[in-house]
Amino acid sequence: MDEHAADTAADGGSGSVVRQAELDELLAAVDAAGQTGGLLTVAGPPGSGKTTLTERFARRFGAEGGRVLRADSSQSETDLPFSGLHQLLRPVRRDIDMLPPRQRSALHTAFGQAEQSDAPDPMLIGIGVLTLLSDLAVERPLLLVVDDAQWADRASLDVLSFVARRLADEPVTMLFATRDGVLSTLAARQRIIDLGPLDRDTANRLLDQQPQVPEGLTRERILDQAEGNPLALVELARAAMERAHTIRDTEGPLPVTDRLERVYANRLTALPTETRRAVVRLATADTEDPPHSVLSWLPDIGDPVWVAAEEAGLVRRTGGRLRCSHALSRSAIYQAAPAEERRTAHLELAELFQGPDPDRYAWHLAAATSGLSAHVSAELERSADRARHRSGYAAAAHMLERAADLHPDRDDSTRLLAAATSTAVLTGRLDTVERLAARTRAGTDDPTAAALAALQVGRLMTLTTSHSAAFGQLMRLATALADTAPAAAMEALAAAAVVRFYSGDPSQLQEIERLLPSSPAAPPQALGNRESLLEEWAGTVARPEAADRDLPGRLPALLAAVGDQPETLTLLAIAAWLLDETDLAVRTFDAAFTTWASKGPLPDGLGGVAAQAYLEHGRWARAQTACAELSAVATSAGLDHAAACAASTDALLRALRGDTAGARTQARQALSLIDPLESRSVLVIAHRALGTAAAAEGDHETAYLHYRALFDGQGNPVHYHLSYPALPELVSAAARSGRHEEAAHVVDATGRSLKNAGHLAPRRTALVHLSRALLATPDEAESHFTQALATPALARRPMERAQALLAYGEWLRRRRRIAEARPALVEAEAVFRRLGAQPWVVRAQTELRAAGAHSGTAEPDAFADLTPQQQQIVRLAALGLTNREVAEKLFLSPRTVGSHLYRAFPKLGITVRSQLRDVVEAVNAEIPSGWSA
Repeated sequence: MDEHAADTAADGGSGSVVRQAELDELLAAVDAAGQTGGLLTVAGPPGSGKTTLTERFARRFGAEGGRVLRADSSQSETDLPFSGLHQLLRPVRRDIDMLPPRQRSALHTAFGQAEQSDAPDPMLIGIGVLTLLSDLAVERPLLLVVDDAQWADRASLDVLSFVARRLADEPVTMLFATRDGVLSTLAARQRIIDLGPLDRDTANRLLDQQPQVPEGLTRERILDQAEGNPLALVELARAAMERAHTIRDTEGPLPVTDRLERVYANRLTALPTETRRAVVRLATADTEDPPHSVLSWLPDIGDPVWVAAEEAGLVRRTGGRLRCSHALSRSAIYQAAPAEERRTAHLELAELFQGPDPDRYAWHLAAATSGLSAHVSAELERSADRARHRSGYAAAAHMLERAADLHPDRDDSTRLLAAATSTAVLTGRLDTVERLAARTRAGTDDPTAAALAALQVGRLMTLTTSHSAAFGQLMRLATALADTAPAAAMEALAAAAVVRFYSGDPSQLQEIERLLPSSPAAPPQALGNRESLLEEWAGTVARPEAADRDLPGRLPALLAAVGDQPETLTLLAIAAWLLDETDLAVRTFDAAFTTWASKGPLPDGLGGVAAQAYLEHGRWARAQTACAELSAVATSAGLDHAAACAASTDALLRALRGDTAGARTQARQALSLIDPLESRSVLVIAHRALGTAAAAEGDHETAYLHYRALFDGQGNPVHYHLSYPALPELVSAAARSGRHEEAAHVVDATGRSLKNAGHLAPRRTALVHLSRALLATPDEAESHFTQALATPALARRPMERAQALLAYGEWLRRRRRIAEARPALVEAEAVFRRLGAQPWVVRAQTELRAAGAHSGTAEPDAFADLTPQQQQIVRLAALGLTNREVAEKLFLSPRTVGSHLYRAFPKLGITVRSQLRDVVEAVNAEIPSGWSA
């Protein structure tokens, strides 16, 4: 027997012989990745050979010295959070105990093996899995196989997606087999192998290799009806040989899967009674790794009762395990079984699981229930609570919905649907939230309950591109709830203010202010009440200039009062940033993200602006991390606007660092996701990134055109908050491209607005002075420079102040005031190097050389040459943290940290870890005090 035939025989004749090209492609992808692994997806309809192909690949991987971990997903476990991950990691469960305590505890809690007072942070679960896989891969390459991934639970897929994005330096390969095409939950860099229909010649070869080869008209009918599906070819050929009428019976216009299910159903009916019951039990258990109690419930693997089922192709015995021959056969068996047999099997399984596994107990009990039952509903609700406590929000939402279906009391049913709706918001799945909200509204006569369900939809819509629709819905809700549920009305109004920020639409401001109470601002003690807090917050977000003059001074007391409530901390951090209290904003964002824990993966309200705050504060590595995490969640959930926010801010970061190609790619991606009239916020940040990229390359004409897009024809900002910081950049590009008059028009318009700028006046005044200095005559420029640099608001933003210092130093040098120019240029160059703003480093060093001075180092600064992530790793390692501790803080694997340090040591000219402290101290010595890294 040749190799292909042997493979076919080993796989039960399921068509592996016809997928050799795809196997070669998988092997080539891993070979190309070398020691860095990869993410592979095999996609195709049922019966296309996905399982066979992945098994062959896994055998080859193992034969070449790799280690394989496998999870076979099943429909019954789709709503059991982390069940897939638990199955995948069960063979290495002892290694979990070797993880750092917090990671170990998070994984044990996720798997239901321990309890914590709070739900484990999803990020910490991901870090635990990343660390575990990294440790395992030290010994030998690792392959993770997830079969039937379309049925994998969402919580497991989220963790694996998190891990996949951080495996750049690890010999870890992930292989997913799914019938639904690309899994959007996974990272975008997956390599996809699509198993399409077999061509006619290949299908004929497969038929030729069957035990009984069909001929003539029967063969033609099989080829026509199988439509190139390998499993259909094999099974229809088997059916044709067994019963001649099978082909005739299946000639109707049915999909391949329906035809095959009919074939399996016919075989089930023909089985002896005891065999049929045993097969139905096996299909109902629906687990690839059953506990001992389930194994004892099934007939023993050697029992003669299985013989007829195996001969019929319904079950197979491999490696000492008994399983349905295919996922399709399992589904067909279950659907074809008599309802009473299914119900009996579920009840018996529920009894088996009642003590050791309450979640499976609840699900089997629900599956056995045909009518209403308050008891079963309560069991599902308790199961949902456990799922939420383990951060399994998709599973919890589904359990709550099923609990609502089973509850006999209408009010309780509505309550459960509302809970399912609010839980589903944390998954980011707008279609699911809309469906559940519609069910809630349809099931209640209470207008407040219906409105609250619609509010959940509106809040999630703020992260999509449908801003006009979201704003309209939220404002209607705010109006409708104002008298009956004022607290809910204020929640709706606050969400509408988020839309106002994202869209930048001036007309939306008028509608929000129409509903805001006209009473004076609430006293500080009243803001402990969420309704009062949201009232002031909504006004601040909609128009920061009009915020109460005492609000910035009250923010620290408010923060102290809220303690560790992450949602409220995020609200206050946003308010601080909008009021130009950037230092306070980033500290509060830090606290909010540290305590986010059980609130789900999505940003709350304007939580996505945290990256902008970190960028302004000079913490660019943290800003990049915030962009990456927001992008991952948004892409997974299909929230285009949130993805665009992440991409546009990331583009600006890249441009500032000199990655102009990457900046353009990200900015164009952001612009492709939005309607510019619906999202002026993304429009402004993306064009600022494009302008910065052009300026970094010296193309000042193009830079000016992009910066000019941030202001309208009258010189007014396109976005009421995000346009202003780019004003000096616009003027600088204009001055270098001969557009002084046009730029002056925009500066004058901004100057006229200062009288109404409120708390924002100091920073905007500094920006106007700096802009006027760049356009002024020699006699007037210096006064504007000194006034801009004397403003504390500018001093709190390293890049803005360094750019001002560079411009002032350049001006002084051109006036031949060399001695005065040098300190400004030296300080600017040190900040640019610390930030990694390479184009500005070069420009500052050029000016220093022209001024007869040198930069802070005799040689090009080695620390600045490191990537931002390497700089962050070096700083933490210099504090004495181990690779594992650094990895946990930065959401990386220990191996990745070690790899970065290995590359950084030669660049820094050091050979041992103890020298890192000297390097960092030398860098910090060049940074003005008060600026954190």
